[in-house]
Formats: sequence, structure tokens, C-alpha cells
Amino acid sequence: MNLSRQGTGYGRWFEPNYEIKVRGTMFLWGSAGIKANIAFDKQLVLHFQNDLFGEAITFGTLKAGGEPETIGTLQRGEFVSIPLNDLSGVFATCEQESIVCCLIK
Repeated sequence: MNLSRQGTGYGRWFEPNYEIKVRGTMFLWGSAGIKANIAFDKQLVLHFQNDLFGEAITFGTLKAGGEPETIGTLQRGEFVSIPLNDLSGVFATCEQESIVCCLIK
């Protein structure tokens, strides 16, 4: 299990999780190179939290062959969850740098 340095929020995650250092635009899940949307029999959800000590991030989704769709912004320490069905990626952008902890369940 990989527990983040961020403390109490991540200490409650008992599933395997991963961290992405976001500088510029990075994919939290998926890729711009995926040519078809991915569908799951059972709904998967990407839960992610911006670093308590990082910078604000802008995040959104991508469908294969489409333009990125910006959903919103997360400030330091904020969480959000996004269903992954029929997408090719979930991205985050940060002007400076922030670490985003992710969990798929």
C-alpha cells in the first residue's frame, strides 16, 4: 500500500493508490493516445485529492477523438470523484507543481 505524505486524508484509504506529480498537463488516468473510449461492466470511479501543500489544479475528462472537457478546479487538499466509464482519460493541469493522490474503486 502506498500512503501519501499528506496525512489524515490518505491514511483512511486502504486500497492501493498512486500519486502523480502534475506540472503542466498530466493524465491522472488514461491517455490522449487511447483511440476508443473505455467501458467497464462494473462502474469504476477515480477518486483524487490535490496536495495540501501544492498549487491549485484544473481537471477534466477526455473522450477518444474529442477535445478535452474542463470540469473545474481543485484547491489545496480538496477531493473529487469522477466515474470512468466511456472515457479515454482524466487529466489535471497545474501552472507550478502539485502532487495528486489517486484511488480507483
